[in-house]
Amino acid sequence: MVNFSNEEVEVVVVGAGPSGIAVSACLNKFGIKHVVLEKEDCVGYLWKKKTYNRLHLHLSKDFCSLPFMPHAASAPKYMPKNEFIQYLDEYVEKFNIKPKFHTCVEIALFNNEDKKWNVKSRNVASGEMELYACDFLILATGENNEGHIPKVLGLENFKGEIIHSSEYKSGEKYEEKKVLVVGSGNSGMEIAFDLSNYGIHTSIVVRSPIHVVTKEMVHIGMLMLKYLPISLVDTMIVKFARYKFGNLAEFGIPQPEEGPFSVKISKGTSPVIDVGAIDKIKLGEIKVLPEISEIKEYTVMFENGEEHLFDAIIFATGYKNVATKWLKDYGSIFVEDGRLINEFPNHWKGDNGLYCAGFSKRGIAGISMDAIAIVDNIKTVIGDKISKSRDFLSY
Repeated sequence: MVNFSNEEVEVVVVGAGPSGIAVSACLNKFGIKHVVLEKEDCVGYLWKKKTYNRLHLHLSKDFCSLPFMPHAASAPKYMPKNEFIQYLDEYVEKFNIKPKFHTCVEIALFNNEDKKWNVKSRNVASGEMELYACDFLILATGENNEGHIPKVLGLENFKGEIIHSSEYKSGEKYEEKKVLVVGSGNSGMEIAFDLSNYGIHTSIVVRSPIHVVTKEMVHIGMLMLKYLPISLVDTMIVKFARYKFGNLAEFGIPQPEEGPFSVKISKGTSPVIDVGAIDKIKLGEIKVLPEISEIKEYTVMFENGEEHLFDAIIFATGYKNVATKWLKDYGSIFVEDGRLINEFPNHWKGDNGLYCAGFSKRGIAGISMDAIAIVDNIKTVIGDKISKSRDFLSY
């Protein structure tokens, strides 16, 4: 027999990654009663268990801290993942954040009669069902929620290994094999670089134009954006990149017409921060290939007519938001496929006390902005309710 418990809180936060703990810290700071529900067994699950070993923060630590807790002066400028994970754990301890782990939300909907959100969850260990009634529901499951592998003709026929980049750890297991990386964003380029470092026959699919920059260029560009128009900053960074890398179109890596920061704003696509892959591409140690046309049992065909043998395919093709599978009244904040309805900076607020944190494609800085904005808004709503209640009683 399944046990069922009920609980009423002011706020339910779904997810205990960086977004969820940032929101929880802000709520705790102002004494707002809430619960954080996390389906996995730890805080920062994706960071701890779904990232490759060589991962570092792509931005300076100055742009990668959560509310009320900057990084230590002694921390590296570009933090390795283990140090950032330690920062997350220290953040949880400092702000007394206590998520309920192994708690999977199965359905959430707005009850028009009670004017509350009803959130039904299941403890994946015990099977116990819980129902939360709350005034505010915050989705903090993040934009990196579920790995996305696109539909490719013949993919189901491939006899080698197929994984998403979230399952990749290092190139050690692929020695003596031929590996294709699909996707030329930051994860794809870093994985290709890591594979090549192990002497593996590495190829990467570049399907669309990308900007390639260095960490220093991004840092300088973000500082300049505080004082200069984006068009001027884009022009300067593109010139720096051309001087550094040359014409990458000659190597199968075309550049977008829009500048790197404009592309980030208009499409949410970050520039590729080179960690050494470009030199390997120029040396022929990483082969650049165009769009895949078909996958066969042991080979892959490309749009330029080439066909190559591979032992494994790693899809570094991003993630998708799957919250719309269990959130029934999402129409004020998401479209059906999980994309935001409203653009930054008005993306985080829906109707009836529905909010989302960590979906703006602006990294840790965007998460901090969301958390602060959401909790400030909740404070205002609660304050207005208290004022109206007092006016009614005095009347």
